[in-house]
Amino acid sequence: MNILKGDLNEIWGKEKIKNLFEPVDISSIVVFRIVFGAIMLWEVTRYFRYNWIYRYWVEPEFNFSYGPFNFQPLPEQYMYGLWYVLGVLAAFILIGFLYRISTVLFFILFSYTFLLEQARYLNHFYLVVIISFVLIFLPAHRNFSIDSLIFKRIRSVLIPNWSLWLVRFTIAIPYFFGGVAKINPDWLRGYPLSNWLLSDMDFPIIGQFFDQRWMVLFMSYSGLLLDLLIVPALLFKRTRLAGFIIISLFHLMNDQLFSIGIFPWFMMLATTVFFAPDWPKKLFSKFGLQPTRKLETNNYTSPRPIVRKVVISGLVLFAAVQILMPFRHLFIPGNVHWTEEGHRYAWHMKLRGKSGITRFYIEEEGSGERIQIRTDGFMEDWQASKMDGKPYMIWEFAQHIQKEFRLMGSNVKVYVDAWASLNGRAYQQLIAPNFDIAAVPKPWFGNADWILPLTTPLENQR
Repeated sequence: MNILKGDLNEIWGKEKIKNLFEPVDISSIVVFRIVFGAIMLWEVTRYFRYNWIYRYWVEPEFNFSYGPFNFQPLPEQYMYGLWYVLGVLAAFILIGFLYRISTVLFFILFSYTFLLEQARYLNHFYLVVIISFVLIFLPAHRNFSIDSLIFKRIRSVLIPNWSLWLVRFTIAIPYFFGGVAKINPDWLRGYPLSNWLLSDMDFPIIGQFFDQRWMVLFMSYSGLLLDLLIVPALLFKRTRLAGFIIISLFHLMNDQLFSIGIFPWFMMLATTVFFAPDWPKKLFSKFGLQPTRKLETNNYTSPRPIVRKVVISGLVLFAAVQILMPFRHLFIPGNVHWTEEGHRYAWHMKLRGKSGITRFYIEEEGSGERIQIRTDGFMEDWQASKMDGKPYMIWEFAQHIQKEFRLMGSNVKVYVDAWASLNGRAYQQLIAPNFDIAAVPKPWFGNADWILPLTTPLENQR
C-alpha cells in the first residue's frame, strides 16, 4: 500500500531507487532483443516444417483450453495466417521495426496460441509469454534497429538500469525456481532421472555410466546445485565467465538428452545479459568493429518522479507475481506432482515421469447402467496421453462428454476410472471412482477432494 502511495524512498532507500534510473549501455539489451526475435522466428518455421499447426489446432475435434478463457482455435486458414503473422512479428522484433506495436501484437497472439491447448503446456512457452510481455516495456529498439534509423529522436546508446535488471530477473526466475522445485524427495533419490537415462546410454563419454546409481545421484544433485547457484555465480564478476561456460555446457547436454526445443538455446544465449552491459561493444572492438557515430547518439533523459513511481510499482508487482506463483503449491495439500495442483507456472521442469490409464463411463439419468466411452472419437492420441494422469484435464474432458450428450438430448452422469504411476511407482487410483465428476466444480485455488492422495511408496528399482 505504501508503494501505491508513493512512499518508495522510505521503503527502499533513495540511493537504490535512484540507481534503477541511472543510464547503462544498451548493447546487451539489443543483443537480447535480437536473440529473442531470431529464436522465435526459428520456432515459427519449425511449426510450418513439422506441420504442427495442423496437428495441434486443426485436426483435433476438441482442445483442452485454459479456463477461464476457454479460447478456441480459429478456422484452418486463419490459424496458418496467425502463425505467418507471428513469424513477421518475430522478424520485426529482431530488426527493431515498429518495435512497440510488434511486441504488443506478438505477446497477444502468442499468448492466445498458448492458451488454446493444455496438452501442449511447456515451461519454455510460458517463458516466451513472460518475456514477450516484458519486451513491451523495454526500450530495446533505441539502437541498432530500423526504428532508430527512421525515428532519430529515440536513438540512444543508454537505457535506464531497471531495464537491464528486469531482464536479468526474468531469466533468473526459471533457474532459481527450477532448483527450488528439485528439492523434493523423489528428485533427491534420483527419480525420475534414473528412469530416463537408461534410454540414453549411447550418450558420449558419460552415457556408459547412466545405469550406475552414483552417476544418477551425481546428475540429480549437480543439477539442483547448478540451478540454485548459477544466478549468484553470474552476478559476481570473478565467477561470471566460469558460470556461463558451465551453464552453456549444461544446456548443450540437455539439448542432446531431452527433446525440449528452443529452450536450451534461448537460455544459453539469454544468459549473456548477466555480463557487463557493454560486453557486445568490447567483443566487437577486439575484431576491429566499431559502431557508427549515428548509432552512438544519446537521447537519454531521466524520467520525472511520477514516472519513476509508476515504474517501481510495476516492477514490484511483476516481481511479486513471479515469486509467489511458484510457491503456491506449498499451500495446497498433497504431492504437487501427483495432484498437479500448482504444478504449472512454477518451473517444475523434467521433475516427474507420469503415465496413466483413464476410462470414461456414462450413465443415463435413471438407467443405473454405465457404458464405457471411447476417447479416440473425441480427441487425438497425443492429447489422450497428455491427459492421462492429469486430474484437471480429465475433469475438463468429462465436462465435454456431458455437453456433447446434452446436445443429443441426453442427460448423463460421467464416471472415471483413472489410474496413474508417478516416477516408476506402482499404478494407483487417481480419482475417486463412484461419483459424477462432471457435476463437481474445479477449484481455482486449493485442493479438489475428488483427487485421491498419493499413497504408493517409491521403491528403489535398481
